[in-house]
Amino acid sequence: MKFQAEIEKRKTFGIISHPDAGKTTLTEKLLLFGGAIQTAGAVKSNKIKKSATSDFMEIEKQRGISVATSVMSFEYRDKIVNILDTPGHKDFAEDTYRTLTAVDSVILVIDCVKGVEAQTERLMEVCRMRNTPVIVFINKMDRDGKNPFDLLEEIEEKLGIQTQPLTWPINMGSDFKGVYNLFNKSIIAFGKNQKATENDLVPMPDLSVPELDTMIGEQDANQLREDGELLMGVYEDFDKEVYLSGQLAPVFFGSAVNNFGIKDMLDTFVEIAPNPRPRMTDQREVLPSEDKFSGFVFKIHANIDPKHRDRLAFLRVCSGRFERNKFYQNIRADKKLRFNNPYAFLASDKEIIDEAFPGDVVGLYDSGTFKIGDTLTEGEEMNYVGIPSFSPELFKELINNDPMKSKQLDKGIRQLTDEGVAQMFTQHGGNRKIVGCVGELQFEVIQYRLLGEYGAKCSFQHMPYFKACWIKGDQDKINAFIKFKSSNIVEDKEGNLVYLAESEWYLNTERQNNPDIEFYITSDFKHKL
Repeated sequence: MKFQAEIEKRKTFGIISHPDAGKTTLTEKLLLFGGAIQTAGAVKSNKIKKSATSDFMEIEKQRGISVATSVMSFEYRDKIVNILDTPGHKDFAEDTYRTLTAVDSVILVIDCVKGVEAQTERLMEVCRMRNTPVIVFINKMDRDGKNPFDLLEEIEEKLGIQTQPLTWPINMGSDFKGVYNLFNKSIIAFGKNQKATENDLVPMPDLSVPELDTMIGEQDANQLREDGELLMGVYEDFDKEVYLSGQLAPVFFGSAVNNFGIKDMLDTFVEIAPNPRPRMTDQREVLPSEDKFSGFVFKIHANIDPKHRDRLAFLRVCSGRFERNKFYQNIRADKKLRFNNPYAFLASDKEIIDEAFPGDVVGLYDSGTFKIGDTLTEGEEMNYVGIPSFSPELFKELINNDPMKSKQLDKGIRQLTDEGVAQMFTQHGGNRKIVGCVGELQFEVIQYRLLGEYGAKCSFQHMPYFKACWIKGDQDKINAFIKFKSSNIVEDKEGNLVYLAESEWYLNTERQNNPDIEFYITSDFKHKL
């Protein structure tokens, strides 16, 4: 019974949004409400030296953006809440997509001024594919933005999900006066930097009472009555099961930077958000309540503490109980591993744990054994599926600007590309190193981290390739192809042969000319062109 009770306590979710919608700020305020931190960091303010807790890498602190997923846990109302704060920038979408495989639900942050943006649509496509339950937080209501009804319509049209507001704004911008909670029929008045509590709730079961006019003014009171009547006519009672099926998104309005509207959402979240859910493997569906432990690695991070050069694998526990110092099987590597110091996280702060349960994210010290997607079990041969990988779209040669630091550069680029934000290729039969990324900003981050964390100076030189294709087939045909296209053939870190195509035309031509060779866009040889 204790084991089942631990599962039911866990709520593991990701926070996603377009860049600069306020996602990291919201994460900070959730931690603040949960008592995990005492002061919220300012993500972009130059006046406040403290950086956001979830942005712990040096480049994140300087640029004011998130470039890696952060994992944080706190307790709230007898629940253990695990937050995975993801990068918003499109160049780091791979990290976000992989993180979405490790969560049970999502909070989507939308800027009320800009509405639904392109990156938000892409992230929601991944959620829709998995039927992940989504809660929407419409942020920055203290600024003049789009009409709330228009925002709801935009979300439904662009994101393909039905919405249902559980709070409703009373005006916006400089006239923003608070929100009306449609769920418990109460009003919370807006105040800047106000950590609203139950004491600030004013019960308002009947919007026709004159006290409403006194509280928010006659004009806004009449508008709220009109909006309330319309909302009551359009929406039926909130259906938790439809939300859990991923078909209905409850919507909350607020201002994360001012701590406003967050408690309403957090209270509702711990009440309705799903507990750890079943996960599919290549053999069967695994239930969280199963006795035997299993889990998968969805992220690897080098130098989470640059002073100690530690490399951590982030493991999502899917079933059973994870125990410190117990041997588990890495299915891909066919190795038994034991972990002396497994970690729980509060961003860059870590604490050693003795056990973990389904829904928890555990940090495992890694000497280079793990790859993203690895499955750990107590011996059962199975692999968790659904972790996406992408062919790079930009390719640059890595140039060593300090030959005295060649070893540091080699070690650094291998460890950083192990994290999955980029892929590294080596010229077939040579030493030239080529880095492939999805976005331009990734090269800047790699260059910055190589210098800051490894003391290795480098630069990147553009290469005229558009896609990486892993090749497989008859060895004689492969050898002939390599001889003919030697300048385009590289090897990935596992020694697999890869053809770098200059354009779609070249790729199609080579496929037609070499029918006995198979071209794949992922290194697991599962996605054939």
